[in-house]
Amino acid sequence: MVNKILKFRNLFKLFVFIPLIFYFGKRSYIAFDEGFYALQARWILDKGNWTIPLWWDGYVLDRTIGLQFLIAKSQDFFGRNIFSAYLPTTVAGILMLFITYKLHEELFSKKYAIISPLILSTTYLWFDYSHLATQDIIYSSLVTIGLFALVKIKSKNNKFYILLFGIWIGLAFMMKTFLVFIPLISLLPYFFIKKNLFFSKFFWVGLLIGFIPYLFWTFSINPYLEKNIIFYLFEKFNFLSSKNNFTNPFYYYLWNIPTTFMPWSFFAIIGTIQNISQSKDNKYILTFFPLILIITLSIFSTKTPYYPLQISSIFSLNAYVGVRYLFNSKRYKQIFLFITSKIIPLIIFSLTFTYYFFFKNTINLNSKENIFLILGLLFFGISWSFLKQKNSFKELLIILIIGPYLLTSFLLQSGLFTDRSRELREKMEYVSSLDIVKNQPIKVDKSGIKNSLSQSKIIRIALLTPKLGEGLESIDQLKKSELVWTTDLKRININDFSFKVIYENDTLKPWKLILKN
Repeated sequence: MVNKILKFRNLFKLFVFIPLIFYFGKRSYIAFDEGFYALQARWILDKGNWTIPLWWDGYVLDRTIGLQFLIAKSQDFFGRNIFSAYLPTTVAGILMLFITYKLHEELFSKKYAIISPLILSTTYLWFDYSHLATQDIIYSSLVTIGLFALVKIKSKNNKFYILLFGIWIGLAFMMKTFLVFIPLISLLPYFFIKKNLFFSKFFWVGLLIGFIPYLFWTFSINPYLEKNIIFYLFEKFNFLSSKNNFTNPFYYYLWNIPTTFMPWSFFAIIGTIQNISQSKDNKYILTFFPLILIITLSIFSTKTPYYPLQISSIFSLNAYVGVRYLFNSKRYKQIFLFITSKIIPLIIFSLTFTYYFFFKNTINLNSKENIFLILGLLFFGISWSFLKQKNSFKELLIILIIGPYLLTSFLLQSGLFTDRSRELREKMEYVSSLDIVKNQPIKVDKSGIKNSLSQSKIIRIALLTPKLGEGLESIDQLKKSELVWTTDLKRININDFSFKVIYENDTLKPWKLILKN
């Protein structure tokens, strides 16, 4: 009987994450970066080139082919559909939640271990990127595995975890190349405690195993290049290290991380501070590691919201510590309960009603998205308003989790985080239904890719084009009875050829579908 109860509890732990992870409705890509990678994966399958990341008929040598390879393999195995394209990210997201659970067990106890992955899954940053077909969740799950392996290494006899710590480094390099050095630099103080790690042959064997995909790819791609691929990757690193469009001030993460880690930011900050006085493992992993990593990222010129995703598991653990500290604090418990049960619900209700009465019709959301968004916010506010002084710690954790859990579940099932280009998808569904489109490929006039707007549109259009043809240097290369996506209407109007506009729409603008008669 006891075993049956335990099995049921374990099944419940898995079931509770389903509304936060899986969405089976219609999906659509954003252009950057997931659409870019999905399009490269399509070319892998269309052209059979599993070695070189492509951009139409040219090469893109500023990144590895790791993610594109995974997307293409997933679609090759499970079918060429958009759901399969998200499977690598989904699997990595599930793995990251599981490792967060195991880290909680290792650093604290088995009791309430489910809370930390629930906190992680309801943070804006993790929730957003776990539903994007990008490298970021995969890379972050590998970093989390590395942290878990490091914590589990108690002596030189922990051969499996020493091996595992070596493996994650190479795999992470295949995903995000030189970004892997950021967590490694941030772990330097902890390496003094685990200094025997680097004298173990299992670490170096693991490191070699982890780098096998990168080394195999390097040897495969080099015959096509003038110099080793590492030099092209280093050029991208130099670009990101210097001033560019993603350059932000040093203090960028001081406001960005609390914003993207909502609604758990405040608790995570308190927990990070509290862990300074804890044991060596907790102190280095939960406090020094994330702080050094943030400082290192702040020095780096390029700053993006998703770079701190690699420490989001650690912040989730710290958020749990922060909640536990406030609950047990005689000094701050009353303030904590007043803010969470009164002030925050009031703010949420005010924002919800303001949105409903003043902004609902100005934002391009459909009725389902509006209803689910409003319901999610209301349930969040109502949930936290039930917090009371007499609540046990278990009751408090449940109430705190229910609000963000319902909000994120409603947001996912509304399609807001999965059908991100809904209007364009709907227009392309109509284009795909045209008989003329079903029978032949549609080429792309590359001369129309002049700026980020036209590039963004053509990436999403190309992904939704049933039969995608080759790229043309100009529309002059188009042959009779061929179709093309183009922006070059001036040339069409003044030349001697006869063209027919098959489809044009403001949503697809500046691109139009043209047939050469």
